[in-house]
Amino acid sequence: MWRQPKAVWAVAFASVVAFMGIGLVDPILKPIADNLNATPSQVSLLFTSYMAVMGVAMLVTGVVSSRIGPKRTLLLGLVIIIAGAGLAGMSDTVMGIVGWRALWGLGNALFIATALATIVNSARGSVAQAIILYEAALGLGIAVGPLVGGVLGGISWRGPFFGVSVLMAIALVVTTLLLPETPRPQRMTTLADPFRALRHRGLLGVAVTALLYNFGFFTLLTFTPFPLDMNAHEIGLIFFGWGLCLAFTSVVVAPRLQHRFGTVRVLLVNLLCFSALLMVMAVGTDDKTILATCVVIAGLFIGINNTLITETVMKAAPVERGVASAAYSFMRFGGAAVAPWLAGVLGERVSVHLPFWVGAGAVLLGAGVLALTARHLSGIDTSGGQERSDSGNKQENAVEEITEQATAVTVGSDS
Repeated sequence: MWRQPKAVWAVAFASVVAFMGIGLVDPILKPIADNLNATPSQVSLLFTSYMAVMGVAMLVTGVVSSRIGPKRTLLLGLVIIIAGAGLAGMSDTVMGIVGWRALWGLGNALFIATALATIVNSARGSVAQAIILYEAALGLGIAVGPLVGGVLGGISWRGPFFGVSVLMAIALVVTTLLLPETPRPQRMTTLADPFRALRHRGLLGVAVTALLYNFGFFTLLTFTPFPLDMNAHEIGLIFFGWGLCLAFTSVVVAPRLQHRFGTVRVLLVNLLCFSALLMVMAVGTDDKTILATCVVIAGLFIGINNTLITETVMKAAPVERGVASAAYSFMRFGGAAVAPWLAGVLGERVSVHLPFWVGAGAVLLGAGVLALTARHLSGIDTSGGQERSDSGNKQENAVEEITEQATAVTVGSDS
């Protein structure tokens, strides 16, 4: 799995830096609120604008990539991230940062969806191994992000934003030099393709599950720093431990559990455990030791979930992987966009415990959706599952070509 072409490692490195951007800001949420006289719900908009734009932009990633090519799409995304992060660091108002974070989210959308498809298509070995490599990059980025954010945030709350710009500039150079020019897909995708993909009940079920799961995930990620009420260094260390657990289970534990018990069964148990953990956080919100411990433990469940859900999406949908990734990402980032803002509002106006209860309920509902749609995912653990998916892609393309030819003949005869 680890003997991969240079192009794969180039994209994986850039992915590490891209995912650092998620956790990098977490330790400085409270310092930003303190320095700019903002409320938790206002500061949480840094995540909401970022995730909302990213989710919507996922719908156009395939359209852009199929027209300018995957490499140029990756590089365009990196350039936009560099600009968005740098301009956010120079802002003097919360809403200014929120706006530039939205631009950052656009860049991340162009990069992330294309990066996943590029790694899966370019890596040696199976799809599962390629996804593990991608999730390893995700886990490493998320693990290191809070630590770097805590260190730079201890100097200034602007530090993490400028840090992202510098790291992304390095990633831009590495990707430009090591990733060869990738050919454009034979068929240009349209804005309607991701929505057509969601007609497949297996993909739709997994996407809705991911939406609800990410609601709980980002409630934990964005709201917990406020009841913890610690400095940037301490928050960074706690979420660094969380990220290490996430990276470990995504790469080491998830494949073993999947092999032994099956994908859907592991996902269901994992979601139930994560929901229970959020309930413990809801009960023990006033105890910093309980909150900090639960954050670290949550990384174990999140790592398993991220790997298995991503792999399920890549195997379940009988469409091109880029289209499947765009459809799935659009749905999951929807939950990630709503959760930070709603958690902040509920925590301010109702109760500091309520955001965790709502998050736990969302994850529990996600487990229910997965259980109801599991019959549409029955073939994902068979060795021929991906072969059938690839065959389905080829058949679908062939049908489209035949349909286009038939249409052309019909139009010609009519005229």
